[in-house]
Amino acid sequence: MASGFRSKLVRLCEILRDPHHVASFQRYCGVRGTFCRDSLNGHRHCRAEGEAADRQGRGEGETGDCNGRGDGEAEDRKGRVEGEAGDAPWRGKHAAADGVPNGLGKCVARETVRLRGASAENGDGGSKTPTCASAVKPRRRNSLTGDDGQEFLIENKLLYYLFTFGTELGNELFYITFFPFFIWNIDPYVGRRLILVWVWVMYLGQCTKDLIRWSRPASPPVVKVEMFYNSEYSMPSTHAMSGTAIPFSLFLLTYGRWEYPMPLGLVLALSWCVLVCLSRIYMGMHSILDVIAGILYSALILLLFYPALDVVDTFNQTCPYAPLAIISLHLGLGLFSFTLDTWSTSRGDTAQILGTGAGIALGAHLNRRLGLLPDPSQWQLPFSPPPFSAALLAGTVLRLLLGVVVLLATRTAMKAVTIPVICRLVGVPSHDVRQARQHMEVELPYRYIVYSTVGFNCFFLVPFLFSYVGLC
Repeated sequence: MASGFRSKLVRLCEILRDPHHVASFQRYCGVRGTFCRDSLNGHRHCRAEGEAADRQGRGEGETGDCNGRGDGEAEDRKGRVEGEAGDAPWRGKHAAADGVPNGLGKCVARETVRLRGASAENGDGGSKTPTCASAVKPRRRNSLTGDDGQEFLIENKLLYYLFTFGTELGNELFYITFFPFFIWNIDPYVGRRLILVWVWVMYLGQCTKDLIRWSRPASPPVVKVEMFYNSEYSMPSTHAMSGTAIPFSLFLLTYGRWEYPMPLGLVLALSWCVLVCLSRIYMGMHSILDVIAGILYSALILLLFYPALDVVDTFNQTCPYAPLAIISLHLGLGLFSFTLDTWSTSRGDTAQILGTGAGIALGAHLNRRLGLLPDPSQWQLPFSPPPFSAALLAGTVLRLLLGVVVLLATRTAMKAVTIPVICRLVGVPSHDVRQARQHMEVELPYRYIVYSTVGFNCFFLVPFLFSYVGLC
């Protein structure tokens, strides 16, 4: 009985991990790839660019060609591209084992034409072009390889912009604006604890990726709407983890502390979570299984660590040895995470997350000692949102603009200074920054120093400037 349940569970996981479900969702949302050209017999054929690598991964007897096949000829004509090169990566533990880079199949058409599943086909195998489709390329290049991806078609611009916004809710630009905005303008008490949750969730998620080492969904059949994180591992989705942890932690931390209807808070948290999770499938970055695992993993972390939030935050604020403990703990966690795998961009993200958490904790400790950004008095609970006014809006906008400018300037200056200095200290050539950052001894201190400085300034330097110019 147990073995039957296990086999059913394994089968379910295989189904949820199938990249064709991702491709089907993309087509339903109006995303079309530009992978291969139609041949006269109605099948898709594309010659692999890396035949030698494919032969090493699959055996000398295989040709490296990928022949599309579907559930039927009608489905095949709608643009479903699959085969050895598309199926192998998602089944293996690591894409390199199949001769295919992480989630990006090496099937490259000699003569590409745009596939439109909803278009009527001509007698010669061509397709009619829908007038509403727009040709687009991924907005940002791959953070490791510099690959700018393949052009694709967008037939529903509303969904494209909606899911682009959703995926940005898990990216650096959002974090560097949302967290500071909340700290400077709403409630620093909640902001500190929210960042603690974010650090725990993201650190464990990134480490788990490097332990499981599953590749991204294969392309084709998946269209890579985003390329920036394509070199990272896939399981679990850390966007789904943060998209679950942040909104629901925000609800748990603010409900009862601030006056607002419970249904409103739950609906906003759920909407945030669903938008981020669906955006990762739309972008072609994660399978359905990755996203579900990210949600469940994040919920488990919240269940275990949320009760400790008060103890940890109080220790960081009041203990005289907190700065030493904060620095040591975050550095130790970073060193541990860098031993889990060879190079991947998730290691740098891990150091960035730990550095931000350390900087915020140190800045908050010093802030409390100097009284720059005090927590609201507990006797005022529950807090009511202040009445809207032009002065309130002006102060909020000014604090946000001034603070974010300071943080961005800090990040830019520290990046320009840190990498050359560290490269000189460890004896790594600095003329190629991308290559230099693939050395653990460069990437770990670089990310840690830069983002710990940003986090520290968020809770210390910026509030000091606010008090100096009268924006408190």
